[in-house]
Amino acid sequence: MLTMQDIEALATANAGAFTTAIEPFTIGGRTFETDNEPLIMGVVNRSWDSTYRDSVAPTPADAVRRARILFHQGAHVIDVGAESSRAGGLRVSTHDQIDALIPVVEELSADHVPVSIESYDTDVIHAAVSAGACVVNLTGTRDDDAIFDIIGSAGASLLMCFTPGETVRDELSIRIEADPIPALIEHFEPRIEHARSRGVRSIAIDAGLGFFYGPEVDPISKIRHQAQVLLHSFRLRSLGVPSCQVMPHAFDVFQEEFRSAEGVFAVLAFLGRVGILRVHEVARVRASLELMRTIDVKL
Repeated sequence: MLTMQDIEALATANAGAFTTAIEPFTIGGRTFETDNEPLIMGVVNRSWDSTYRDSVAPTPADAVRRARILFHQGAHVIDVGAESSRAGGLRVSTHDQIDALIPVVEELSADHVPVSIESYDTDVIHAAVSAGACVVNLTGTRDDDAIFDIIGSAGASLLMCFTPGETVRDELSIRIEADPIPALIEHFEPRIEHARSRGVRSIAIDAGLGFFYGPEVDPISKIRHQAQVLLHSFRLRSLGVPSCQVMPHAFDVFQEEFRSAEGVFAVLAFLGRVGILRVHEVARVRASLELMRTIDVKL
């Protein structure tokens, strides 16, 4: 059970991490200080295999409609993907991903709705950036040189996901450590330096809380791990860039109230100084963040 004493002990043991400076994050030409304004990334999926069914858009027109709704609910950027990261999900060819995504990216960009593209495929990323995507949500490592060059040349921003294999689809089991932060720093530190060396100017990192963990990790252990990473995210500030975290759904706890889960986890994210929240329930998360900004408790 999480208590105030637990939070106090965590803050006291890592006091310097809260004040470590981090870079701003750029979305479509706008620069955000995420400490002052946590950003919301709304999710639209063009894949039928996505686990969050309400985010699935069967057609490009449906995707554009949903994206506009999320944007007007308060999302700062819309993340669009065409292949699920779910274990066992269908592989989608490069051609089919481009067909599914580019009309959406083009229409939203023309409508001044900032778009992020989720992919690990070099050709998909190149096509999407050329069509107007201003953020790349990179879910792989196998083509870092080429992808960093594309992002750097376009002046786009990079959201770099924790990917222990070449892609999130490799179905490698994730070992849950007692303290997960050192392994995340070890993974991201050289990749951030590499991306900067290829001309990428705006970077954020994503601990991959929504990806495959392996069958040996039971749902409750996964939820506890996700909550731990959210609360400890401020320790990733040593990397100098904002952290992005997906808000968990925790179906095994929330069950039929699962749509409320992201708003609850957003409170933990706020306490952990997460800079970008990747969510499906934009309105609920926005309300939770507004509550945390409004509360002024004298302790």
